[in-house]
Amino acid sequence: MQIDHAYFHQLCIYILYGCIAFVIFILIERLVYYGLLTLREKKINQAIRDHALAEAVEPTAFGDDELSRAFSEYMAAQKEAGVTRARVEDLSSALFLRVDSKVQARLWILDTIVTAAPLLGLLGTILGIMDTFNALSSGGISDPAAVSRGIAEALIATAIGIGTALLGLVAHNLLHRQADVIIDAFKSALLAATGADLSRPVRAPIAEPAAEALSSAPAE
Repeated sequence: MQIDHAYFHQLCIYILYGCIAFVIFILIERLVYYGLLTLREKKINQAIRDHALAEAVEPTAFGDDELSRAFSEYMAAQKEAGVTRARVEDLSSALFLRVDSKVQARLWILDTIVTAAPLLGLLGTILGIMDTFNALSSGGISDPAAVSRGIAEALIATAIGIGTALLGLVAHNLLHRQADVIIDAFKSALLAATGADLSRPVRAPIAEPAAEALSSAPAE
């Protein structure tokens, strides 16, 4: 059975091009998603600082994303009658794992591309060199320069594979770092909101004229 090495050589290159496009798509999609989660975490932390958690029990109090829903579910659980601290801690662990899996989604694809791209490029190079040698052995190529060009074209697959792996590695490390920051901030928010008094109203600042009147009023 005769194998068309040139065809599979080009196929490896096309797959690598597809991997590059996939890496860029995941990088853009995750950066946009992480930016949204960062804004949600700022709203949550602001609510914690302002003691404005009375509305946090609503499922979409901060947004319609996994992180916001998980935090609202955590606050609603604390409001349930007879809830124990062990139940709250178990729920916080479950929510942490759920949010972590959502935030880390699709990063494994980048890790796979980083590992597979150089190997795929090397495979394409081997197939390209085999095609060149087969043509040489069959007497189809008599010009040494043509042989050199064939080997150079075969090495393109290795270069593309290494470039794809480098791009995937940078994207993976960048996104992994952003994901760790978001997860750590979510965990801190859960810890800060543990045992929060949901019935406590937001403290409105005293207006300056009223504050001056109180300070100037004579003591009885």
